[in-house]
Amino acid sequence: MKALLQKIREKRVLVVGDVMLDHYIHGDATRISPEAPVPVVNVMRDRRVAGGAANVALNLRSLGAAVSLCGIFGNDEAGAELEKILSENGVA
Repeated sequence: MKALLQKIREKRVLVVGDVMLDHYIHGDATRISPEAPVPVVNVMRDRRVAGGAANVALNLRSLGAAVSLCGIFGNDEAGAELEKILSENGVA
Protein backbone atom coordinates (compact mmCIF):
# COMPACT_ATOMS: atom_id res chain seq x y z
CA MET A 1 0.00 0.00 0.00
CA LYS A 2 2.83 2.39 0.84
CA ALA A 3 4.36 1.79 -2.59
CA LEU A 4 1.06 2.61 -4.32
CA LEU A 5 0.65 5.82 -2.37
CA GLN A 6 4.22 6.80 -3.18
CA LYS A 7 3.64 6.20 -6.92
CA ILE A 8 0.61 8.48 -7.06
CA ARG A 9 2.82 11.39 -5.98
CA GLU A 10 4.64 11.01 -9.30
CA LYS A 11 1.45 11.13 -11.40
CA ARG A 12 -0.34 13.93 -13.20
CA VAL A 13 -4.08 13.32 -13.32
CA LEU A 14 -6.82 14.98 -15.36
CA VAL A 15 -10.27 14.62 -13.82
CA VAL A 16 -13.18 15.21 -16.22
CA GLY A 17 -16.78 15.27 -15.05
CA ASP A 18 -19.67 17.01 -13.36
CA VAL A 19 -18.42 19.66 -10.95
CA MET A 20 -20.72 20.60 -8.09
CA LEU A 21 -20.83 22.26 -4.71
CA ASP A 22 -22.50 20.10 -2.06
CA HIS A 23 -24.41 21.99 0.63
CA TYR A 24 -24.99 20.28 3.97
CA ILE A 25 -27.31 21.71 6.60
CA HIS A 26 -27.18 20.04 10.01
CA GLY A 27 -29.79 20.66 12.67
CA ASP A 28 -32.76 19.41 14.62
CA ALA A 29 -36.27 19.16 13.22
CA THR A 30 -38.42 20.00 16.21
CA ARG A 31 -41.83 20.51 14.65
CA ILE A 32 -43.86 20.55 11.44
CA SER A 33 -44.63 23.90 9.84
CA PRO A 34 -48.28 25.00 10.16
CA GLU A 35 -48.16 26.51 6.63
CA ALA A 36 -47.00 23.35 4.85
CA PRO A 37 -46.29 19.74 5.82
CA VAL A 38 -42.52 20.24 6.09
CA PRO A 39 -40.21 20.07 9.10
CA VAL A 40 -38.93 23.28 10.67
CA VAL A 41 -35.18 22.88 11.19
CA ASN A 42 -33.09 24.64 13.81
CA VAL A 43 -29.83 24.97 11.85
CA MET A 44 -26.75 24.17 13.93
CA ARG A 45 -24.16 23.88 11.17
CA ASP A 46 -24.08 24.79 7.51
CA ARG A 47 -21.20 23.79 5.25
CA ARG A 48 -20.39 23.66 1.56
CA VAL A 49 -17.86 21.26 0.11
CA ALA A 50 -16.68 20.18 -3.32
CA GLY A 51 -18.84 17.45 -4.81
CA GLY A 52 -18.81 15.21 -7.86
CA ALA A 53 -15.66 15.45 -9.99
CA ALA A 54 -14.37 18.29 -7.80
CA ASN A 55 -14.43 15.94 -4.80
CA VAL A 56 -12.53 13.29 -6.77
CA ALA A 57 -9.92 15.90 -7.76
CA LEU A 58 -9.45 17.02 -4.14
CA ASN A 59 -9.11 13.42 -2.96
CA LEU A 60 -6.41 12.70 -5.55
CA ARG A 61 -4.63 15.93 -4.62
CA SER A 62 -4.70 14.94 -0.94
CA LEU A 63 -2.86 11.75 -1.92
CA GLY A 64 -0.14 13.84 -3.57
CA ALA A 65 -1.02 13.69 -7.28
CA ALA A 66 -0.74 16.77 -9.49
CA VAL A 67 -4.39 17.28 -10.47
CA SER A 68 -6.14 19.28 -13.17
CA LEU A 69 -9.92 19.44 -13.31
CA CYS A 70 -11.99 19.82 -16.48
CA GLY A 71 -15.62 20.72 -15.91
CA ILE A 72 -18.12 23.55 -16.09
CA PHE A 73 -19.53 25.58 -13.23
CA GLY A 74 -21.50 28.79 -13.03
CA ASN A 75 -20.34 32.38 -12.88
CA ASP A 76 -22.14 32.90 -9.56
CA GLU A 77 -21.54 32.76 -5.81
CA ALA A 78 -21.43 28.96 -5.70
CA GLY A 79 -19.00 28.87 -8.64
CA ALA A 80 -16.71 31.39 -6.95
CA GLU A 81 -16.80 29.41 -3.71
CA LEU A 82 -15.97 26.19 -5.52
CA GLU A 83 -13.14 27.85 -7.44
CA LYS A 84 -11.71 29.12 -4.13
CA ILE A 85 -11.89 25.67 -2.51
CA LEU A 86 -10.11 24.09 -5.49
CA SER A 87 -7.37 26.71 -5.78
CA GLU A 88 -6.68 26.70 -2.02
CA ASN A 89 -6.08 22.95 -2.29
CA GLY A 90 -3.83 23.06 -5.35
CA VAL A 91 -6.25 21.80 -8.01
CA ALA A 92 -5.85 23.55 -11.38
